[in-house]
Amino acid sequence: MRYTQLTIGRTFGIALDHGEEFFAQLTAFCTEHDIRAGYLPMFLGAFRTVHLVGTCEHIDDPEGPVWSAAEYHHVEILGSGTIAWNEETQQVAPHVHVAVGERDHAAAGKTSHLLSGSVQFVNELYLVEILQPAMTRPKLGAYEMPTLQFGQPDAGHETNG
Repeated sequence: MRYTQLTIGRTFGIALDHGEEFFAQLTAFCTEHDIRAGYLPMFLGAFRTVHLVGTCEHIDDPEGPVWSAAEYHHVEILGSGTIAWNEETQQVAPHVHVAVGERDHAAAGKTSHLLSGSVQFVNELYLVEILQPAMTRPKLGAYEMPTLQFGQPDAGHETNG
């Protein structure tokens, strides 16, 4: 387990409009407002098209990550996530999960990691900035999974419990 106390900064309400791409707009917002870390306590709305991590194929390594995408259309969404800094790309690295309901399938639900989404009508987000500690998402472990880290990797700010 890793943990640390967070010092929060600004809180924003954001509305993404019809046709906008979720991650492109979130990244642009963070860049414009110099946000390197934060969290999305919740967001809601609809996506015209959404890509979630998932597959219908056999998974050779059930302990490993799934990198393929499942595509859905015209879904209602509820989600949350974290935002950390990617030192390699020098931009924010959001980690977002959503629950979606397919409108044309009696609101049948799917839940997974969000890969992309094109807004239908509107998405309403709340973003809380984290000032301290620095939050990064380096690729770690045998699977090279982007993994949330607190503090600078060499600065000793991480708190473990």
